[in-house]
Amino acid sequence: MIMNIQEILKHLPLRYPFLLIDKVLEFTPGKSLIAIKNVTVNEPFFQGHFPTRPVMPGVLIIEALAQATAILAIKTSGKTIDVHKLVYYLVGIDKARFKKIVSAGDQLRLEVHFAQGKQMLSKFHTKAWVDGQLVCSAEILTAYKEIESLDK
Repeated sequence: MIMNIQEILKHLPLRYPFLLIDKVLEFTPGKSLIAIKNVTVNEPFFQGHFPTRPVMPGVLIIEALAQATAILAIKTSGKTIDVHKLVYYLVGIDKARFKKIVSAGDQLRLEVHFAQGKQMLSKFHTKAWVDGQLVCSAEILTAYKEIESLDK
């Protein structure tokens, strides 16, 4: 394991219930990252999506992939970043496809690959897997901005 939850919290300003990465398994600077999201029945979105058949919303799978791209970009930079002064934005989603349902008890394997970037804007090829089966793929465009405070 490359990063446990304590290390992830140092790289992302997100917290429960919106932090969707549990650990990072592999990291190749400037190239790729593999992370895990354990999908548990006590996730707040399962109360309404759907009570009799808990299904993880597709937008949250995309968000988990976007969070993995943020970790890849930040770790690749090699900089020590103040997570309270950096906002990493999801600015575009292309070619998103959902192949299978993700349910409570599943473990998402999030794979992100750097495609191209210029200054603060980056494009990634992403895939999410459960038990070796592709559940989602998308091209994700991200941008980051350093700010004085997240309160502004």
